[in-house]
Amino acid sequence: MAEVAEKGSISIHTENIFPIIKKFLYSDHEIFLRELVSNAVDATQKIKKLSSLGEFNGELGDLKIEVSFDKKKKTITISDKGIGMTADEIKKYINQIAFSGASEFVEKFKDKLDGKDIIGKFGLGFYSAFMVADKVEVISKSYKEGADAAKWECDGSTEFELTSAKKETRGTDVILHINTDSEEFLDEWRLKGILEKYCKFLPVEIKFGTEEESVEDGEDKDGKKKYKSVTKDRIINNIQPLWAKSPNELKDEDYLKFYKELYPFSEDPLFWIHLNVDYPFNLTGILYFPKVKNDFEIQKNKIQLYSRQVFITDEVKDVVPDFLMLLHGVLDSPDIPLNVSRSYLQSDSNVKKISQHITKKVADKLQDMFKKDRADFEKKWDDINIFVKYGIISDEKFYDRAKDFSLFKNIDGQYFTFEEYKEKVKPNQTDKDQQLIYLYASDKGKQDSFIQGAKNKAYDVLLLDGILDNHFINTLEQKLEKTHIKRVDSETADKLIDKDEKLESVLSKEDQDKVKAIFETAINNKNMNVVVESMSPEDLPVVITMSEFMRRMKDMAKMGGGGYAFMGSMPDNYNVAVNGNHNIIQKILNSENEEQKTKLAKQAFDLGLLSQNLLTGADLTNFIKRSVDLVS
Repeated sequence: MAEVAEKGSISIHTENIFPIIKKFLYSDHEIFLRELVSNAVDATQKIKKLSSLGEFNGELGDLKIEVSFDKKKKTITISDKGIGMTADEIKKYINQIAFSGASEFVEKFKDKLDGKDIIGKFGLGFYSAFMVADKVEVISKSYKEGADAAKWECDGSTEFELTSAKKETRGTDVILHINTDSEEFLDEWRLKGILEKYCKFLPVEIKFGTEEESVEDGEDKDGKKKYKSVTKDRIINNIQPLWAKSPNELKDEDYLKFYKELYPFSEDPLFWIHLNVDYPFNLTGILYFPKVKNDFEIQKNKIQLYSRQVFITDEVKDVVPDFLMLLHGVLDSPDIPLNVSRSYLQSDSNVKKISQHITKKVADKLQDMFKKDRADFEKKWDDINIFVKYGIISDEKFYDRAKDFSLFKNIDGQYFTFEEYKEKVKPNQTDKDQQLIYLYASDKGKQDSFIQGAKNKAYDVLLLDGILDNHFINTLEQKLEKTHIKRVDSETADKLIDKDEKLESVLSKEDQDKVKAIFETAINNKNMNVVVESMSPEDLPVVITMSEFMRRMKDMAKMGGGGYAFMGSMPDNYNVAVNGNHNIIQKILNSENEEQKTKLAKQAFDLGLLSQNLLTGADLTNFIKRSVDLVS
């Protein structure tokens, strides 16, 4: 046994630091491996740097970091061949945890549950080992010529032992003696999973065990190839991830291959953006535009955040603008600390700049695509419009950039920029108050009769059937000057765009009152507001609509629209426009008895319901029976 050279106390000014660490960090205790491997990477990078500067003239040798475990001894070991430490350096870097005092520490973090925040503020990365270990040994030998190896040992109290040690090679071994509560980590697949999660793209090779590989070994006497098994290191990381390379040296197939590496079971992305920024902050990464389904909420948290190729988190809400959370890919910035907390992300100025830069780069990419190949951009629009609309709704600056390449699509599949569409519809869709009226359908099939009515007046109808379009329409009305947007079934065709042109009624005022009374009796529903109007004889005898305002409020309530929540419990109110100029209305007036009048009025009303897909259940059954009777 080595002679004890020195005993002492770790300079942390409190006897209960380790229980505090364990308490606050317990929920994140798997990060001990990330912290220790990251330290090993730093030590390895330093020896490489010293060698490149001529400060170290020895052989670098094999610089792999090795992670191993011994189930019987209950140990996990992380070994590197990096810069190493002398006994004095061990005392300096390991024994002194710098902070202002235990009472301030406990007071500041007593209500915090984010262990990562504590690690980050006090440089406790190494001490995360005590979350899983009863005892930690550090055996290290410095790269400095003539340096002796040293061994540091601590059992989780504030006492340590520092002795001389036997170690032939440069570098550091950290040996964790795993406690009873943490024996789950003495498992190959558990350790491998943590390494692949946090260390998958570290810039130094990480060896974790070995594996057998079959290789050719000549031919047998019959000329057939022979094979033999060879044991090789199992390297769990890719030291040169795609985002760390220059875009100039990469091809489309490289980006697609890397996407499959990140998301093995996903469809190919639509396109991607390679970020490479070195001022005023450092940022690299690749953001992919996936094909987003309508259940886009489940698509979030697919962007991975790294710091110098060490995985931090896939919860990047404050680094990436909310509307781009639907993107996939990776971001890497050394300006974001490894042990990052949510509060840090929300307040850090660099993070805000990164977020703004990503917004700008995405807008620039889309603008470039639009200018270079508009036809191809239009083909992609159905898949990417959800990103653009989300951005327009949530980000004022993005709207300013996106308004020139954002597209409207009409029901005939034609695409227009905002300005192009304005010029297209201005001649025929300007009302008496000089307001531009944009018409849209949210369901081509269900609203077809209304679409045809609008087309008969040479109106154009947009297709706005996405899950964000309700909010998108509200935003556009605030942005576009003197423009109002109406769903095509919110009014009768004559009233969609009020040009102060009225058809003469074939009914007298007295007959109009009679028709109104007949329909109110037939409908017998206080939520149906009956109005007799002068419409084209070609229009339906009865048109049932919900006002644009009422329908929007109801839709907002369904989507959890804050102040409109009360609308969700209110009954649906409809306008029933009876076409006084339709010959069926004349037939109703001329019917011999009240029963026949009511029957015909109910039939005309049900036809109106049917055109709005509002006729269901027993009402639909009765309508069918009544139709058979009338035909008979």
